[in-house]
Amino acid sequence: MRLQNKVQLITYPDSLGANLMELHFVLRRYLKKAIGGVHILPFYPSSADRGFAPLTYDEVDPTFGDWEDVDRIGADFDVTLDFMVNHISRQSVYFQDYLQKGPDSPYADMFLTFNKLSESGEIDESELAKVYTRKPRPPYTVIERVDGSKEKIWCTFDYEQIDLDWQSPVTREVMRRFIIRLARSKAKLIRMDAFAYTTMEIGTNCFFLEPQVWEILRWLNQYATAFDTHILPEVHEHYRYQQKIADKGYWAYDFALPMLVLHTLYHHTSERLLHWLRICPRRQFTTLDTHDGLGVVDVADLLSEEEIERTVNGLFEKGSNTKKIYSGPSYQNLDIYQMNCTYYSALECNDDSYIAARVIQFFTPGIPQVYYVGLLAGENDIELVEWTKNGRDINRHNYSLEEVDDQIRKPVVRRLLRLMRFYNSYPAFSGKLTIADAPDSELKLIWKKPPYETRAHIDLHTYRTTIDFYDPRHSKMVTFTA
Repeated sequence: MRLQNKVQLITYPDSLGANLMELHFVLRRYLKKAIGGVHILPFYPSSADRGFAPLTYDEVDPTFGDWEDVDRIGADFDVTLDFMVNHISRQSVYFQDYLQKGPDSPYADMFLTFNKLSESGEIDESELAKVYTRKPRPPYTVIERVDGSKEKIWCTFDYEQIDLDWQSPVTREVMRRFIIRLARSKAKLIRMDAFAYTTMEIGTNCFFLEPQVWEILRWLNQYATAFDTHILPEVHEHYRYQQKIADKGYWAYDFALPMLVLHTLYHHTSERLLHWLRICPRRQFTTLDTHDGLGVVDVADLLSEEEIERTVNGLFEKGSNTKKIYSGPSYQNLDIYQMNCTYYSALECNDDSYIAARVIQFFTPGIPQVYYVGLLAGENDIELVEWTKNGRDINRHNYSLEEVDDQIRKPVVRRLLRLMRFYNSYPAFSGKLTIADAPDSELKLIWKKPPYETRAHIDLHTYRTTIDFYDPRHSKMVTFTA
């Protein structure tokens, strides 16, 4: 079953209204023509990381609703669900049973103990230093059982997120059941969270190891595609990983675009962005903002080190109320290569600059995803981030139904919704992209699918953006200001 080439929304189950029922209301009341799909961030019972430490995939956290609520949304929109392929909750029945029974647990083989990874039960610090963790701590935790015995166990992310051994038949059996359960729902897409961390080999960086990673991806894909469900591997790293994924026929992410667009708009130059538009995967999802921070590592070699530094410094200068500390370890930043800021704040809360950014995104090859805070042109939530001391919460404000009704009326949001409706309804975006000649301080992008054609013209100094499109009913070009 084909995914619609329409804008998708990314949201938590309780960020546009208090639960899945209220989210469904918001989607139908305000966004029925503006989006074709919705990525509902994890709604399973979880012990940490706002849903990303799942205990099980069989249930919906009753705080949010139930599977019937999810399926009702899926009847109206293409739904994307999350599958945390790298780990499972420390509080899950699987790990708790292992914690109590040790090697006698039927789930013991699911986890990566140091005894499994090394004959001596120890791993040299020099080997641990090779592991690509992107955070300032070793990739393991020490567990203590009721009898006082201790054991080191692999733990790449939060201590509540215990890594799985994907070479274990026990892991495969448990996760097979879960992925079939998700694929049998009304989901059109399953996002494979932290997929690059499924491969393990001491002496390497344990990140996207080939060819093992492709075997795991094929294994996962077979259970999804049996139910006409697509999979989307989530990998935050050098853009070549996305090209490899796309070359294998899978959907990829464009995580390079957010920083490239900031660089383009901050420094009024199209050169680096246009290079990316020429080589980026066509079978991809584009983002400017997500529930995570803005990726810096994703633009390595697309921007020079000096250009990256200038853009990051520009973010701190221009980003409304943004401070370096919010992207550091004192604010629980899990990924030291991401910057925490809403995209609207990153563009100085300038409506024209923000709309220019969205036009660039929508004219980039792929299916656009818009994060819920970005949808409402949300500014940095300083009060929340200072309260939780979690840097990513700067971009995770929860909107009540009353707030949604108020924010949806803002002029910049109305402009964005108009743009989203145009993208969804105009057939040219299913055609081919052409990059027109223009001065470096301008962008001219053209999409064609005869007889349809649309052109975007962006002035990178003033951020004035116009869109032309061919109206076949009246046999003429129509122009509007975005």
